[in-house]
Amino acid sequence: MSTKEEKVQKDTELKEMLVNYVGNNLNPEDGNITVDMIVEVVAKEFPEFLMLVAEENFLRGYEQALDDVKMLNKENDQDTQIHQGNARSNN
Repeated sequence: MSTKEEKVQKDTELKEMLVNYVGNNLNPEDGNITVDMIVEVVAKEFPEFLMLVAEENFLRGYEQALDDVKMLNKENDQDTQIHQGNARSNN
């Protein structure tokens, strides 16, 4: 089961508020509220909040990708230097 399908526990004041609000809006038959349901309601009623979270997530992912590329380039440069050194030694 993925996180978005898990039943949300009311273990903080904010979670309790969100679960109650979403429950009143969606009225699920089983009475359970999932993270996916909360996202659905927040997306409809407070899209600016989710857009900010999505933008931040995108930027962090982009920065991580750039860091990964830099690291791979550095490793490739080191490997190239090692191979060039070995080639000179063998001549």
